[in-house]
Amino acid sequence: QVQLVESGGGLVQAGGSLRLSCAASGRTFRTYTVGWFRQAPGKEREFVAVISWDGGTTSYTDSVKGRFTISRDNAKKTVYLQMNSLKPEDTAVYYCAAGLVGGQLARPYDYWGQGAQVTVSS
Repeated sequence: QVQLVESGGGLVQAGGSLRLSCAASGRTFRTYTVGWFRQAPGKEREFVAVISWDGGTTSYTDSVKGRFTISRDNAKKTVYLQMNSLKPEDTAVYYCAAGLVGGQLARPYDYWGQGAQVTVSS
């Protein structure tokens, strides 16, 4: 069993930065792929970024490439999403998710956090 708790969300002006953290419990966390997803009001949940269990492989949706960076520290059981050059269209609730099988679709993930609000003002 893995429990995930996101933190680090907030209100920032366009062009600013935030770092989201996803803290996990559970001894097997280091074996899980972890993804970040987001959901804006009135829109479907969408993939943002994913990182493999060892941090060796990462992938991003096109709209955040070059601005967001996903990383993990398995010793701390934490995954991070560094978000730079934020835009108003990045405003959403951000969720982290963990699963033995990851990817860009939500279904394969077994565990989800409660979400963290990120609001970018223009």
